[in-house]
Amino acid sequence: MDRRRVAIVGSGFGGLAAGIRLQAAGVSTTMFEARNLAGGRAYVYRDQGFTFDAGPTVITAPHCLEELFTLAGERLVDHVTLDPVKPFYRLQWPDGTRFDYGGDPESIRAQVAALAPDDLEGFERFMDYSRQVFEAGYEGLVDSAFLRFFDMVRVAPALARLRADRSVYGAVSQFVKDERLRQALSFHALLIGGNPFETSAIYTLIPFLERKWGVFFPRGGTGALIQGLVQLYERLGGELRLSTPVNRIRVVRRVATQASVHVVNAGTDERDEVFDAVVSNADLHHTYGRLYQGTPTADRQRTRLENRHWSMSLFLIYFGTRRKYPGSAHHTVLFGPRYREMLSEIFHGPALPPDFSLYLHQPTVTDPSLAPPGCESFYVLAPVPHLGSANVDWTREAAPYAERIIKSLEIVLPGLRQEIVTRRIFTPVDFRDQLNAYQGSAFSVAPRLSQSAYFRPHNRDPKIPGLYIVGAGTHPGAGVPGVINSAKATVRVMLEDWERSMEALAS
Repeated sequence: MDRRRVAIVGSGFGGLAAGIRLQAAGVSTTMFEARNLAGGRAYVYRDQGFTFDAGPTVITAPHCLEELFTLAGERLVDHVTLDPVKPFYRLQWPDGTRFDYGGDPESIRAQVAALAPDDLEGFERFMDYSRQVFEAGYEGLVDSAFLRFFDMVRVAPALARLRADRSVYGAVSQFVKDERLRQALSFHALLIGGNPFETSAIYTLIPFLERKWGVFFPRGGTGALIQGLVQLYERLGGELRLSTPVNRIRVVRRVATQASVHVVNAGTDERDEVFDAVVSNADLHHTYGRLYQGTPTADRQRTRLENRHWSMSLFLIYFGTRRKYPGSAHHTVLFGPRYREMLSEIFHGPALPPDFSLYLHQPTVTDPSLAPPGCESFYVLAPVPHLGSANVDWTREAAPYAERIIKSLEIVLPGLRQEIVTRRIFTPVDFRDQLNAYQGSAFSVAPRLSQSAYFRPHNRDPKIPGLYIVGAGTHPGAGVPGVINSAKATVRVMLEDWERSMEALAS
């Protein structure tokens, strides 16, 4: 491999995974991060002895992470500890029904039998269906780039047989009839930014994936995992520049070699540097609409992206309490009184729904070190419309909306309001302004069938030579395994491209 130089824009899971793979392959990389800490959405806030992971907290398919360390001849376990989360999720409905969803098949069978005895056989058939979708839609495909339509045709028969054209909720409904069980088996789509009533049934593979490999939480928080990856990247020789936003990128064709190079302008000093290629882990729309603005094909791609369906946004509250809440679960999903109707309003507007469903993250259940002794660390999120689907004035609505959420949490956390000692709010406006997320979308392009695999923005830009994409917006999509596998697919394409170019030069 010749010594190429690659710029990586963004130090989220996708950027770090791509940087590690490229460095391990002998490619020199420089990673640019606009914020003062690495991690992208996996940022970390600290206050009064509390540690708050800002973003992803559900770690599945840990072998994706282990593989990154193996490339360097190291072991993940020597640098990061992943503790199992049990149950995976506690699910709770307004009528008080509770379901501890986890990886123990016998425990789940017993709970299904108690919740909806007539659906027990259907539940077992659904889990077998989830396994089949996993085998057809994950194994061998999740880390392969779909750059040609033929790549989609190749897997189409298996996906057609499994009715990937149905929605997640539609597929689940073929097996179970109890509405609570349907919600329990379809809410996973929300974890990757999809509406269960619109997301392709391909994503019904998640329940089997969780059962197969488990759900984990990094000791010290997701930020500790990010630091483990940063240190691995730097041990391999990678350069990380924090507080160095990329301002713009120009593609220049060198007359002597006829090769295109990327002139990256970054930092407050607006310094230009030349790279052979760029891997963007930035928001897709930001990549084309801001970084490559003025490049004709980038401007056209920006317009196409604006016509796609984007994921919902999120409203988050990070808070710490002066007391413990024993008996709680690490992950709790609190379903609201409406499911289909509320999700329709979240994904299509035109206003903020009057009710909400909540995801409560309480990491101190697994790792007490994330709060002072006798205290608890939390965040709670509510899926909300992105800024393009609902005209919400978050400067006015944020405070009362947060109060409504805190009040509703007192069902599971008694006396919560009086126990909070630190609190921070993050709205769709913050997703837009701090993370450059288009319309404040939290998960990039929504995971519909018409926006999956070949139909998703490609890992290699088809028009701009030397531009490659990683992260939630490209194949395979959002979620930590998806983003890490996007880097695997993208780097494989990069290395194959360079190998072909060297063979062409040699001939």
